[in-house]
Amino acid sequence: MITGSELITLVRDVDLYNAMTALKKDFLKVDPAFMDLSDDDFISITLISPSIGIALANGSVSHYEEITLRRKARKLSRRSFFQKNDPLAPALRYLAYNFSEWENRFYELIKITMHSSLKANNVVLDTLKNPQALTGDLKRDILNAPFIFVKFLSFLFMEEDDDLLNERAITEVELAKIRQIGVELEIDNVPIFQEFCDSFVIRSGDVVE
Repeated sequence: MITGSELITLVRDVDLYNAMTALKKDFLKVDPAFMDLSDDDFISITLISPSIGIALANGSVSHYEEITLRRKARKLSRRSFFQKNDPLAPALRYLAYNFSEWENRFYELIKITMHSSLKANNVVLDTLKNPQALTGDLKRDILNAPFIFVKFLSFLFMEEDDDLLNERAITEVELAKIRQIGVELEIDNVPIFQEFCDSFVIRSGDVVE
């Protein structure tokens, strides 16, 4: 999973910071309760958005999923936890109920975040795009992949880091959503992302005829 310290490093990118500031400004207009959201809070909400999209693919966010989302957000932003009026929880709840309005804008910010970390090193980027870099063994390929890309893959699409290396069963609509998000983030043509998607097991009874 991405850590708060790593996130601080990423936000140093000027293009990313400007894009984040613009989106945050619009988001804060929604509710006065959001005004206390820090930059850490907001970028954590942004990175949680794919998990919200995947949860909503099944129709709604369950109570368990809401708790999981909040826990993931806390890994990146702990400051709000100690505030008397925590702005993070209502912001996540609002986003879940109004996701279609914000989804594409949040994915665009994630795309900028990911690409800002990769564009600085052409060697890493070329390796990531090279299908010959794969061995056919996802676990080994995950270990060999660029560190920051694996971090993103884990945080955006998994509950825990270990899930990347274990067999994962999801519904067909969830997998379709992951693939769609990959298109939005422009990583759908990255071989290891394709291998990652192909590794999911569709839960019995969830296949749509």
